[in-house]
Amino acid sequence: MVNRAGTTTGKHPVRTAAQVVGAVFVLVGILGFIPGITSNYDTMQFAGHESEAKLLGLFQVSILHNLVHLAFGVAGLALARTISGARTYLIGGGAIYLVLWLYGLVIDHESGANFVPLNGADNWLHLFLGLGMIGLGVALTRRPADRR
Repeated sequence: MVNRAGTTTGKHPVRTAAQVVGAVFVLVGILGFIPGITSNYDTMQFAGHESEAKLLGLFQVSILHNLVHLAFGVAGLALARTISGARTYLIGGGAIYLVLWLYGLVIDHESGANFVPLNGADNWLHLFLGLGMIGLGVALTRRPADRR
């Protein structure tokens, strides 16, 4: 289906993938604010490496970190309304996560530069998310080769 702006809006696998990824980020953002699911909840800071709160006891989070997850998820749900938006979200968001992975590798986790905050588990997750999101965005929008 093509809308007035000339954008294809019909159901497409890349739209579904962006919706699922966006919904997961919204869920993660919400879960980061729930004591019990987030351990050491009472130590949560707005930002900075001093926050010892850990989502699922593994991923270091802060209020800022949770808000970023919520915003990133809402952006994914909004951009999933079109094929081009969904592709942009997955590939662009994946690129952002790869940059965040690199950032997490080069900063000292005990320094003020770790304002998000990040830990080793976050770094591995960011690598997986970056590669996975880019892979979905590319694979689900590839055009089949001409068959002659």
